[in-house]
Amino acid sequence: MNFPKLIISALILLTLGACQHTAEPYNYTKLRTEDPHSVLVVMPINKSVEVEAPHYFLSTISKPVAEKGYYVFPVNLVKRVMEEEGMSDADLVYNSDPTVLAELFGADSVLYISIDEWTSQYIVLDARTTVSFSYILKSGETGETIWDSASTISYSPNDGNSGGGLAGLIVQVVASAIEKASPNYIPLSRRANYFAVNEQNRGLLPGPYHKDYGLPEEETPPTPVQ
Repeated sequence: MNFPKLIISALILLTLGACQHTAEPYNYTKLRTEDPHSVLVVMPINKSVEVEAPHYFLSTISKPVAEKGYYVFPVNLVKRVMEEEGMSDADLVYNSDPTVLAELFGADSVLYISIDEWTSQYIVLDARTTVSFSYILKSGETGETIWDSASTISYSPNDGNSGGGLAGLIVQVVASAIEKASPNYIPLSRRANYFAVNEQNRGLLPGPYHKDYGLPEEETPPTPVQ
C-alpha cells in the first residue's frame, strides 16, 4: 500500500471539498453563446523558476477538459506545429490574437494557462510543494474571454502530523526528504486542473460530447472528485 499517495489524496479531497462549498456562481452567458466544441491548449506561460514546468504541466491538462466533453487538440502536436510556425515563445503566444491561432488549427476556442507557482520548499524538517494556475478560455471566433478560473493546491507530507516522539520525528524527516528529492508536481497539477474544470458553479460547462451537455447549470450533477 502506498501511504504517501493515500495521504496526498485525502488532503486534496478535503481541500477540493471545502472549495466547492464556497464557490460563487459563475456567469456562463458568453460560454453558452459561443458553445465551443473544440479546445486548443497552447504552451502555458511560466511565472515560476522551474524551466521544465510548462512541459510537465502539458501532460496533465488534456484529460480533464476532454472528460468534460470537449475535443482537445493533441498538445504535443500543437506544440510542434507552433514551433514550426515560429511561435515557440509562450509569452508571445499568450499575447497573440486567439482568432489567428484558432484559424491555424480549426479550433473553436483557445485555452491559455499561466503557471503562477510551481515550488517545493524545504524548511527545517518540513517540505511543502505548491502548484498554482490561472486559466483563460478565449473564443476562436471573437477572441473574447468566455471562461476563466484559477486553482491552487499545496501539499506537505507532514500535514496533520502531531508528533509521535522520536519515531514520529524520524518519519517526518524521511517524508520531507522524499518530497524534497521528488516533489509531487504531476499529481498535484492533475488535481488542480481537475478542480478548475469541475468546480461546482465555476468550472467548465459540460461540452457537446458529455452526457450532461445542454443542461442548465443548476441541473448538472456535481462531478465526483477523483
